[in-house]
Amino acid sequence: QVQLVESGGGLVQAGGSLRLSCAASGSIFSAMGWYRQAPGKQRELVAVITTGGSTNYGNPVKGRFTISRDGAKNTVYLQMNSLKPEDTGVYYCNAYRGGNSFWGQGTQVTVSS
Repeated sequence: QVQLVESGGGLVQAGGSLRLSCAASGSIFSAMGWYRQAPGKQRELVAVITTGGSTNYGNPVKGRFTISRDGAKNTVYLQMNSLKPEDTGVYYCNAYRGGNSFWGQGTQVTVSS
């Protein structure tokens, strides 16, 4: 059974930093990443990383966020720097394997101005 456990969300002032973690169990995934959803908006890509280390970032976070992956721990991290109020939302961990996509329950990130 696939399980994704997220941690690291919280409240931070604008300009601050947070680090999210997502520990996966039950499988090895070809890609893992983060998406976010703000109130009243659609879920959007934040960042994704493959087992080969290739990364892709959503335009709003390029240059501020960094995704990394620990294959031995089957864990993906998202380092978020220079946070802005518009980064506020629920951040969801995503894992992809063989045409199937799995989601975590989400962790709230709130950036105050």
